[in-house]
Amino acid sequence: MIELVTHLQPVLPDRWESLLAADKEELFRILYERSFIHRPDRPFTLSSGKTSPVYVDCKKTTLGHSRAQYLIGHLIYHRISRLDADGIGGLTLGADPIAVAASLVSGLYRRPVPSFVVRKEIKGHGTKNPVEGELVPGARVVVVEDVVTTGASGMRAVDVCRECGYEVLEVLALVDREEEGRARFEKAGVPFYSFFTLSDFLAHDREIRSL
Repeated sequence: MIELVTHLQPVLPDRWESLLAADKEELFRILYERSFIHRPDRPFTLSSGKTSPVYVDCKKTTLGHSRAQYLIGHLIYHRISRLDADGIGGLTLGADPIAVAASLVSGLYRRPVPSFVVRKEIKGHGTKNPVEGELVPGARVVVVEDVVTTGASGMRAVDVCRECGYEVLEVLALVDREEEGRARFEKAGVPFYSFFTLSDFLAHDREIRSL
């Protein structure tokens, strides 16, 4: 019989930095292999309306790779643990698996941070909640994104959370395409952090192609 591990083993403080760096490196490799697409002959249309030969389809990783799901949750949990957040979530669909992964890992550490979902459209029946999840009034929340381009999706989630009376502590993304997103969040008074940038993937891709 396989034993189910329901909590994580304690780690000495001086090892955390190296362990998290290793997790980040592994996640980057998985994202590059599964989610980074370079297609100069058939450019992609981005959410901004611009075209690009490069696309980062994070859902191929966040929804389809169990090891990556753990790594995402682990890295985000340690990022937000210092913020004393009451919830983590964002605009459905891209944010959903990321928020759930982080919430799951927080439970393994016995410091649970509930996940929530910001609807794109409010249902015309039932509770008609714009935000689904168990958040306390005035909750301090972190908004997550898979890929930030213009920041429109993230800002929509921020605006909805603020309208519901929640305090948005930070917008957190897996990948920043380094376009308008960061400036948009900063203008709205929301700190922004991404684990990776498009430049990281382009540099790695050039290195791989030169071998």
